[in-house]
Amino acid sequence: MTDKTVPQPEPGILDIAPYIGGEAKVPGFDRPIRLASNESALGPSAKAMAAYRALAGDIFRYPDGTSEALREALGRAHGIDPARIVCGPGSDDLIGLLIRCYAGVGDEVLYSRHGFLMYPIAAQAVGATPITAPERNLTADVDAILARVTDKTKIVFIANPNNPTGTYLSENEVTRLHAGLPPHVILAIDAAYAEFVNRNDYEPGIRLVNRAENVVMLRTFSKIYALAGLRLGWVYGPPAIIDVLNRVRAPFNVNAAAIAAGVAAVEDTEALARARAHNDKWLPWVSERLSKLGLQLTPSVGNFVLPRFPDDPKHNADAAFAYLQSRGIITRKMGGYGLPACLRITIGTAEENEKVAATLAEFMAS
Repeated sequence: MTDKTVPQPEPGILDIAPYIGGEAKVPGFDRPIRLASNESALGPSAKAMAAYRALAGDIFRYPDGTSEALREALGRAHGIDPARIVCGPGSDDLIGLLIRCYAGVGDEVLYSRHGFLMYPIAAQAVGATPITAPERNLTADVDAILARVTDKTKIVFIANPNNPTGTYLSENEVTRLHAGLPPHVILAIDAAYAEFVNRNDYEPGIRLVNRAENVVMLRTFSKIYALAGLRLGWVYGPPAIIDVLNRVRAPFNVNAAAIAAGVAAVEDTEALARARAHNDKWLPWVSERLSKLGLQLTPSVGNFVLPRFPDDPKHNADAAFAYLQSRGIITRKMGGYGLPACLRITIGTAEENEKVAATLAEFMAS
């Protein structure tokens, strides 16, 4: 029975399980090793930090509501039309904006089983129904997704590469997925980790957006660009969808310091190359070390790994999480993603990677 003596949220809101980010603190450690949120190991570009600081005297001014300088920088960097870009306070916000514009009560939002948790949260927030498709070897299954498309489907989300599994779909598979969708269904390619991918058959979605009217690509500055604290993301799409997003987004949705830092980060190609080279070296190193401990790893193309731990209580994922925390190392539990036997571990600095590998070796030998 509804209590009419207090304000009531819209139906379904209280059914949403709130998103819980990775932990940042460990009792007893002033500066723990934070490997829970897939933040860049090398930190932000020095030029981006300088651009951020330079805005201190102007923070009383409203920012450019169109983020023109950032859109132009992204256009130059990716060879795309800046007019077809919308910037926002993180790709999380843009996911919610897209769903708010194109889905509602009675509609369905489809994504793969172990996809990013913001997809179902944003869908439920507007009264839409989130629908999952089973994966194959922790990888999105195109046929399974297409089999679950109905007349109610409005948006299909593909995280490519996927968080938290680290797996990806080739450009051919993404193209096959799009070809099987009705023209009124939006294919949203969430390429938050695209800059880390080093595979010849991968493409983040730009080419598909360029030739289709129902495809958008989402990107973020929180990962390889290391600007997670500024909350900055962008979406590239066809003119009609971009027009809709611009009509609904907040008028000053990106702050001035984030715009300036984002421009500097995009233009600092040397910092980007260093971050890529670091991940190219340490992702296989960490993967090899953990595999030698008997932990099962799905090959990852992101800046994180997803080891599966044994089922016995002494060496399971919960025990491993607690053991690492007791040594000042924060990882991410995966129960919320339906992977309770796994931990997600970000690729850190050289010292951090060596520490986590050595600590897990101690744990598995205990």
